Amino acid sequence: MIEITFQKTEDAKSLFRYLQYYLASSALSNKNILQIEDHHIVRIHIEPQMKKGLEMIKDVFYKFITSKQDNWFRRIIAEHYYYQDEEEQQQILEIIHSILEGNRKDLSSFLSNVDMEGNIKNTINEIFHENINFSFDSFVKFRLRPIMDQMAKYVEISIDEYKMEQEYQMFIQTLRDFLTGREAKLDYIHLLIDDGIHFFNENYEEMKRTDLAHMIDRRLLINHPVYVDSVTIAPLLSIAPAIIYLYTEDKEQALVRTIQNIFEERLVISSTSEFYKNKNRQTYTVDEKI
Repeated sequence: MIEITFQKTEDAKSLFRYLQYYLASSALSNKNILQIEDHHIVRIHIEPQMKKGLEMIKDVFYKFITSKQDNWFRRIIAEHYYYQDEEEQQQILEIIHSILEGNRKDLSSFLSNVDMEGNIKNTINEIFHENINFSFDSFVKFRLRPIMDQMAKYVEISIDEYKMEQEYQMFIQTLRDFLTGREAKLDYIHLLIDDGIHFFNENYEEMKRTDLAHMIDRRLLINHPVYVDSVTIAPLLSIAPAIIYLYTEDKEQALVRTIQNIFEERLVISSTSEFYKNKNRQTYTVDEKI
């Protein structure tokens, strides 16, 4: 028999519901096998020969553990880093989940030696056998302590990323404010990001770097010397075109995303092939007129 004692009745009830749900279609679905006593003790009567049943119980217990992770992450965020606001906690949690789900390779590289899933499963395997009586809260406090340390690493990296994202959003808003009400020096700009970054005017004539440099509003470089890209962002903000036609094969690159975040509805993104097609058409039309 496996007997697990909980300090919190809601934890005991939660595990009991997990067991009922995930074992409903198995040989362990017999109501005499699963019991909950005094709302804080969960008992599982399992025969020694039911090896497969024990593995199923381990799997369910793992699912129950992972269901607790968000609460544990929130506690680390609140107690170690003093983020008490629920909305901020949620934003940090979303970054943590994006790392866990493998969607943030840039951040997961800092955690290449951390295998929380494997470590949790190994810990469960170590404690679970046919006859065992243990306290869930002691299990969490002592057995899962290395896991909690690993979770703290996820929190630390995610909070650093959250801070950077907040700074980035403030920076973007500052540049949007700079753009608001600014008179456009040109109605249209064609921006080609191919083998470098090239500016073209309305007639697809390439603009010289010296001319672009003369058009830059120096306040941008004085007030934001680190963050403002003097090659691309500063000229675009200074010209403040009504429409930016941007041509690229990589819409997800950081520079394109930043331009999109600043200029929003002013930006039209197309492929580089579209640029060359339009430029050739423009050249052909001009030649015809001549």
